[in-house]
Amino acid sequence: MATTITILGATGYTALELIKILLRHPNTEITALTSREDTRSVELVHPSLSGRLNLSLENLSPKEIAAQSECVFSCLPHIASAKIVPELLSYGTRVIDLSADYRLSAADIFETWYAEKHPDPDRLGKVPYGLPELFRDQIVKTNLVANPGCYPTSAILPLVPLIKTGMIEPEDIIIDSKSGISGAGRKPKLTTLYPECNENISAYNIGTHRHTPEIEQIITAASGKKTTVLFTPHLTPMDRGILSTIYSKPIQPVTTNELLEILRDFYRDEPFVKIVEHLPSTKDVSGTNFVHITVRVVGNKVITVSAIDNLIKGASGAAVQNFNLMFNYLETTALI
Repeated sequence: MATTITILGATGYTALELIKILLRHPNTEITALTSREDTRSVELVHPSLSGRLNLSLENLSPKEIAAQSECVFSCLPHIASAKIVPELLSYGTRVIDLSADYRLSAADIFETWYAEKHPDPDRLGKVPYGLPELFRDQIVKTNLVANPGCYPTSAILPLVPLIKTGMIEPEDIIIDSKSGISGAGRKPKLTTLYPECNENISAYNIGTHRHTPEIEQIITAASGKKTTVLFTPHLTPMDRGILSTIYSKPIQPVTTNELLEILRDFYRDEPFVKIVEHLPSTKDVSGTNFVHITVRVVGNKVITVSAIDNLIKGASGAAVQNFNLMFNYLETTALI
């Protein structure tokens, strides 16, 4: 029997990608789509779904959602997600949360970066972080997963193997990331209007981007000591994709080939991580759940480069990867 699914906050880009993936999943049935403001047919909200899904958006209570769903994917904004998740869990529904609400380990950290009190603080630090490549054993046993942010996925996956094997210093890491416009969401705002972002590239939220503590939390756990990173995101005039160039210091003399081999060993059995010798680009991974990673040693610096599709491996694809693990389906189902 197919697993029944509701998607919360189904009007955005992330939800659209999620629907497309789940429609080709042989073991799922989408039973409901929710919106707090829109009650149109999903075909009108997302015309690319015309003839593929005969559902309208609804504003449902947690009890109504749980009555028709074994699993909920929450694409709601931060705070809104954590307000509904506890009740869904109380009804026995499993949840994959694509917001930031359960990614951080403590309420005070969340409140510092999001400037709001957390609605479900006691659960923080107990929810598996949804990177299967690092936390698969926790994900398969849980009823709630904190799906990672897109930028953190592009930075954590290249860095953790090199830190865990003692190849690079966990301090003084610089992460320079470029993202397509879809990463800013579907809701119109001045900076993402076509005349503003076309033929333009700009840095934003220097030192204040909310994905920073998420990256630092995982790097700290990998290194065993408190770690800070310098993370600078950029908006680039393309629809989708993230390219991250990461600068770190080697602990001892090392060659490019040695680091490539360490990355290959670490991810040898991972279906979605490809260690490549060429320099990755966003077109290489567009529309896929893959991450491409390479590394170079230049003088006394290690330069790691990764590319992902921010809407898939950075969001919806990772969510389905987590879903497959939680419900004991083949991890690659609907993703390859």
